[in-house]
Amino acid sequence: MMLTPGVAVISLIFFGISMLVSYRLRNKFKQYSAVPTSSGLTGREIAEKMLKDNGIYDVKVISVDGHLSDHYNPVNKTVNLSPDVYQNNSVAAAAVAAHECGHAVQHNKGYQWLTLRSKLVPAVQFSSTIMPWILLGGVLMINIFPNLLLGGIILFAITTLFSLITLPVEFDASKRALQWLDSAGITYQKEHAMAKDALWWAAMTYVVAAVSSLVILFQYVLMYLGARDRNS
Repeated sequence: MMLTPGVAVISLIFFGISMLVSYRLRNKFKQYSAVPTSSGLTGREIAEKMLKDNGIYDVKVISVDGHLSDHYNPVNKTVNLSPDVYQNNSVAAAAVAAHECGHAVQHNKGYQWLTLRSKLVPAVQFSSTIMPWILLGGVLMINIFPNLLLGGIILFAITTLFSLITLPVEFDASKRALQWLDSAGITYQKEHAMAKDALWWAAMTYVVAAVSSLVILFQYVLMYLGARDRNS
């Protein structure tokens, strides 16, 4: 991405905020990883139980390398859990495992925001590949050919839209996870509050990314409008 002075400052600000939120999330995960759930179930067992309780039998729960690398893959229908989540019986493991299964439930029920986000994936992959170069050319040639920057803005808007659509998807998955953890008797009182806290901080990473993308997009739009007015 081409960074003008204004965009660079905003990017640095949000980068700092993102680092703080990520640091807080890691600390929360570490803290709640030391607290075992009353149920004693591991992340794998919790994931398998939540899938079964929701009538989902075609999704596999597997272990993948990495730290906080947990995710749901709708293509091959797998709930991918990091070792810290897959084999541990902590509150953190329960929260993460249930959250990822929340995405599987969304997929199974045809949750509209997840469906929309999945449809945008090809466009986002394409946009992310060429967008930095289009923005670079657009900024360098802004006084000669401002419409090139407009093309970059459109591509950037696609990635921004994807970030915004991700928010309801993540919050809904956490909501489904917490409701199920409570109804299934996996977490109780303080454990439930800890799980909710961990998922809230995880959601904040997506919020920061979305707001950052939106503000930077706005800066590029102002730059384009200013150039257009000067050339009119």
